[in-house]
Amino acid sequence: MSAVARSLFGRRARLRWIHLILGGALAMPYVLVGSVVIGPASGSADVFGSLPLQLASFAVGLPLAAVTSLFPLTRPLESAAVRWLCGVDTDRLAPGPARTRGEKGRTAAWFTLHLGFGGIIAGMSLALPPFAATLIVLPLLSELLGSRLGLPEVFDHTWVLALAPVAGAAGLVALAGCAACCGALLARWAPLLLGPTPRERLAAAEARAADLAVRNRLARELHDSVGHALSAVTLQASAARRVLDSDPEFVREALAAIEDTTRRTVGELDAVLGVLREGDAPGTAPAPTLAADLDGLLRRTRAGGQRVSATVDADPEALPPLLSREAYRIVQEGLSNALKHAGERAAVDVRIAVADGELEITVENPVTGPAPSRAGGGHGLRGIADRARLLGGTATAGPAAPRPGSTPAAGPTTPHTWRLYARLPMNGPASAPPGLHPSKGPV
Repeated sequence: MSAVARSLFGRRARLRWIHLILGGALAMPYVLVGSVVIGPASGSADVFGSLPLQLASFAVGLPLAAVTSLFPLTRPLESAAVRWLCGVDTDRLAPGPARTRGEKGRTAAWFTLHLGFGGIIAGMSLALPPFAATLIVLPLLSELLGSRLGLPEVFDHTWVLALAPVAGAAGLVALAGCAACCGALLARWAPLLLGPTPRERLAAAEARAADLAVRNRLARELHDSVGHALSAVTLQASAARRVLDSDPEFVREALAAIEDTTRRTVGELDAVLGVLREGDAPGTAPAPTLAADLDGLLRRTRAGGQRVSATVDADPEALPPLLSREAYRIVQEGLSNALKHAGERAAVDVRIAVADGELEITVENPVTGPAPSRAGGGHGLRGIADRARLLGGTATAGPAAPRPGSTPAAGPTTPHTWRLYARLPMNGPASAPPGLHPSKGPV
């Protein structure tokens, strides 16, 4: 019983009832226009004094409502009302105006149904409650006044008078049931008539996919640039602290490297945050590339005491801009991982070469202790894999065979070689992947 009562008189049912009443209010101007037509046609001066003439005026007004529903704001306004009052999810309704013939036809059908059901329920809501209330209090009034109040003769029977309150209450329940049924039908039909078309759903899905791609690209850019900078600065500061008294020249170089690293990272961070704020970042620093920034990256990494050897058997200037940017980020992440896991003053080997029309990037460093159990690594290695995949290449990372000449460490730990290897096609995508601006990097 509680479920039935809630379906008839609960909050959702009351809101849908309000939605129907609004439809009845919107129908009134069209009914008035219909009465102007029906009055002369029927020869009656009092159209609203006759129920058949009222219904005829209502029938004439609904087609007029269907025509005016072609106004562009009709669908957005109706969708908003359905969302708030009928409890239909936002993603099941089209937010914009109807544009195609089919969308306009469905909007006209919905508007006609809303005003039709709303006009009927609004009329019942105006007429039935006073009548039902009269029936409910009729036995009490008859007893107090000692008369039948001029009612029809059928009320002279005592049993009829006794059943009047029951009939009144049943009438109110019937009104609530009709309103609940009409509201439920409109809520079910709303997604069909006001919902997005397959074309709109496809456009929305593409927009969501593009937004997700942008977010992922921005997350990778922040992780790679800021993460590498923090690792490098931490190592440089630690090395400078240890030799503060014995090697002032090294300390000066480390502090200069920290200053340079933080300045460049702040510039990159401003560029990414500018994109987040405004959708574009005119005037911000361009994304770093292999051609312009590899030497600085290696220099800053070495300033922390890391021994980095680099072999570049390719002309960075000849690389496409997009490939040069992504290759720089891959090298940067490889060095960042080495800073974190290779240990102090470990030798890191970076090799960049072109073979079979592909740019090959290899970063190797020793790892002391058990070999990592996951080749997938953390966010950085997943980001490298995503970058390579977007360019049509591949990237792998994991333990490799020890390099020739390595000596096992004494004790329970054994040195392992960790290798990051990426292959990127030289003739990759002609345009930037989703989330990349063709000239500035992430957007």
